[in-house]
Amino acid sequence: MEKILEQIVEQVIAHPRMPLGEPTFEAGGFADHSTPLIRNCWYVAALSSEVSRTILSRRLLGVDVALYRTLAGEPVAVRNRCPHRSFPLAKGRLEGDTLICGYHGMQFDPSGRCVNMPSMPIVPTNAQVRSFDVVERAPLIWIWMGDPDQADASQIRDTHWLDDPGWKSVSGQFFLKSDYVSMHENLLDQTHFPFLHPGAIGTPEYARSKLRIRRDGEVVIIDRMLKNSPPPGVYAVPTGLTGKPVDRYSEARFQSPALHTAFAKIVDPSPPGGAIAEYRFNITHIFTPETNGSIHYWWFNSRNFDLENKACDEYLHAASAKAYLEDVDALEWILDVVRKDTEQQFDLNFAPDKPGLLMRRALYDRAAAEAGYVL
Repeated sequence: MEKILEQIVEQVIAHPRMPLGEPTFEAGGFADHSTPLIRNCWYVAALSSEVSRTILSRRLLGVDVALYRTLAGEPVAVRNRCPHRSFPLAKGRLEGDTLICGYHGMQFDPSGRCVNMPSMPIVPTNAQVRSFDVVERAPLIWIWMGDPDQADASQIRDTHWLDDPGWKSVSGQFFLKSDYVSMHENLLDQTHFPFLHPGAIGTPEYARSKLRIRRDGEVVIIDRMLKNSPPPGVYAVPTGLTGKPVDRYSEARFQSPALHTAFAKIVDPSPPGGAIAEYRFNITHIFTPETNGSIHYWWFNSRNFDLENKACDEYLHAASAKAYLEDVDALEWILDVVRKDTEQQFDLNFAPDKPGLLMRRALYDRAAAEAGYVL
């Protein structure tokens, strides 16, 4: 594994980051902001709380989608474009489970089939709106926008802690002008934590701690262990361990194009009488590209202790939102530089960049396969 990773680093040092243009694929390539979006994947279309009897419009993977619920509460996703004159269906209305276009009154059932056209006695059989497979696993609604024959709900990644009474989550969302490849790379790059997020997430000791890289199929996993060191603020304040040496174990996972998770365990080696000795945090990052240069981003910070502590909720929400906004700003600045600078740029890569490179290779190969390339 180590030899393969070193070869990858050497290849990418000579791999230019070019301005956005027509994509091409070649053996040994790496995904970047110009790589076509992967479609055969479960993405999050919306939070459960966002979808109701009021029709929601959202652009996902370059496609405008209309989202709503049936009278029975089931989520529905169809293309937000009437096949007659391209009127946005989200500007129409619901009557029962029927979606009615606001331009000529064409009516569509949840499958996207036209069931009535007021101006014609016979319903046109070719008037069909594309519908998308959706699966609700609260608090998330997942959508499949690729080949319908490949939609397999068992492939949706596990995020059970988001709806588990044994866990408490704080959450937020951003819409950012960046690409999902860079966002995944940013989360796998833990060496930036002490510098972009000083005091909040990372510490210099943590950045220097030894990491172990594993792969499970396309999943890229980073393990770190740091013993006898004070935790950063995001963990220290909720646990009450500020300034106290603890043992810290973490695992970060590139799960899929849509999902990154991080699991942290903080162990107090000498807890006072009756105090908790082990604390767990699960961090969930969810990305759905709007385009190659814009992302819907939802985040959750979950803990398994002190669940009724409102002050803890408020602190974790504020600290997490601040850190993730710093990531958003950084990635928007980076993509702005890449797109405006027309001179060819060779981005250097070093040993700590290996997890991100493995992720970029996995995304590149999937995008190439979807485009029909055999690498």
